[in-house]
Amino acid sequence: METSSPAVFVNGALLRRYIGQKVRAVLQVIRSDVGSVVGKSTDDQQIAVRGSPPAPLTTYLEVVGVAESDNVIRAQIWTNFGDNFDTNNYNELCKLASGEFKDLFI
Repeated sequence: METSSPAVFVNGALLRRYIGQKVRAVLQVIRSDVGSVVGKSTDDQQIAVRGSPPAPLTTYLEVVGVAESDNVIRAQIWTNFGDNFDTNNYNELCKLASGEFKDLFI
């Protein structure tokens, strides 16, 4: 497991705190174009992802990459998460991983 540059779990609100750093987010795909995806974060904010997504895309996907701005991620890794996903649980995980329990997360 790579631990020298871990990706921080983020939702839309937390993304702005990690600009220039490696992040990990789950998005519900709104639309996909060549070289980008626009999705809804687990806290209902719109995030654009730059890069070439896998085909075909499922409804939910995880993106690991670098936060370029408060609503843009440059993707390094794309993972399809299927068509059913509990966004509330993931959103709570993001809050814990960036809050008082962040020391438990790499």
